[in-house]
Amino acid sequence: MLSQLVINGIIAGSIYALIAIGFTVIYRSVKFFHFAHGIVYTVGAYLAYSVISHWSMGNSYSSMGNGQSSIVIGYWVLAVLVGVIGAGILGIGIDRLVYRPLRERKASNLIFLLASFGVFIFIQNLIQLIYGAQILTIRTGPVKEGHHFLGAVITNIQILILVVTCLLLVVCWWFIKKTKLGKAMRAVSDDPVAANVVGINPEKIILYSFALGSALAGVAGILISLETNIEPTMGFSAILKGIIASIIGGIGNIPGAVLGGFFLGLAENLGIWKIQAGWKDAIAFGILIIFLLFRPGGIMGKRDN
Repeated sequence: MLSQLVINGIIAGSIYALIAIGFTVIYRSVKFFHFAHGIVYTVGAYLAYSVISHWSMGNSYSSMGNGQSSIVIGYWVLAVLVGVIGAGILGIGIDRLVYRPLRERKASNLIFLLASFGVFIFIQNLIQLIYGAQILTIRTGPVKEGHHFLGAVITNIQILILVVTCLLLVVCWWFIKKTKLGKAMRAVSDDPVAANVVGINPEKIILYSFALGSALAGVAGILISLETNIEPTMGFSAILKGIIASIIGGIGNIPGAVLGGFFLGLAENLGIWKIQAGWKDAIAFGILIIFLLFRPGGIMGKRDN
């Protein structure tokens, strides 16, 4: 039982970490809580679902031959690309149409937060209008038995989620630390005025940050839709867990966001060892309150004196 909870915690933590790192990339550039990041995550899943459902209407796994496997792979690649690119474009659109005019007016962080929440609700209702409120699934094909590992069961989908997430986290860390654009993002995060003086355009960096962070949210939405069902409200819980993970690790700290995501995933799942699974959210918010009271800078943030 314990080993299964640990495996589940690692899988959940990998998704939380992916959401948190996308949220953190954006937060470092704009310095406010981009709550609409959760709906970008949802849109990524629904766009991928649209491609797969369009293909599934005229095909079924039971009637397919071996020669058609390449077609299936092609549709899945297309679905992922549509979901990720669509999420990136949506993130850019939110910034250009909503946040940039507010930046030009020197709006307060509270105004940004309210605008972000408004965007979230608007797009969530738009998704519900287009797809309906019912629960949908992106999963296709027969259900296969998982692999037994150290007394726990892990499925192929869970292995895929963990591998893809870990690869993306490493690539994202390398991009931020080693590339010219990543260094420009760090410069704008540290001091946008000084960055502008040396020739770095903060608005262009913000655009790139929204593209990258939103694309990561789209990947997270697609990955979790392979494991669970999708619904219009799925982004609300996701962004809350992403924000909590970011705060636990140290708000604005990318390695901290990863650490916070895995910490939260393990804490939630180990916390329900002896109690009902419905207490997961309570455990997450309990951990958040503890960190806000005793370590507001997070695990990798600066300790307040």
